[in-house]
Amino acid sequence: MLTALQASILHPAILVQLNFVTGTVYVWSGTGPMVWNGQTYVGVGTFGGISVIEEGATIEAKGVTLTLSGIDPAMLADALQEIQIGLPVSVFLALFDSSGALIADPLTSWSGRMDQPEFLISGGEAVISLKCENRLMDMNVAVDRRLTLQDAQMSNPGDLGLQFVPSLQEVTLYWGTVPQSTNNI
Repeated sequence: MLTALQASILHPAILVQLNFVTGTVYVWSGTGPMVWNGQTYVGVGTFGGISVIEEGATIEAKGVTLTLSGIDPAMLADALQEIQIGLPVSVFLALFDSSGALIADPLTSWSGRMDQPEFLISGGEAVISLKCENRLMDMNVAVDRRLTLQDAQMSNPGDLGLQFVPSLQEVTLYWGTVPQSTNNI
């Protein structure tokens, strides 16, 4: 793979693994079927598209948009029922050698989860745009954990480190000497 990436002529392909409600769909940017990793990828050719996969110097959750055009509008209802937000999506970069054989071990270019689909109907065709979000989006979700004994028991049964937290809620602690009157703070 490294040798092919350093060559003067590249023969790339994009492989996409999409998990839907009823199973996983494997598609690739070429035409016809292609087998990799024990799975048969269906070629979508020019009917498929993918937005730019971005990386940055900072930690950011950057998503991608996958599109599929040339769909019969009558199939949109079925497509809508298959998409579930949060299911995994993986995008791979594959390279072929000069004879058209797949070079082993395509690289994972992007992985994340499905987000909102968009449908565009014009004429007798429909276009599905599936927005996909990076798993770093989970950093924006508040953690629903508390500093209680019951919460600590969920992850560490038998841990009694938080058993005295409720008794500390309204305790007045003095640092140094005890004040002589109630007016002192």
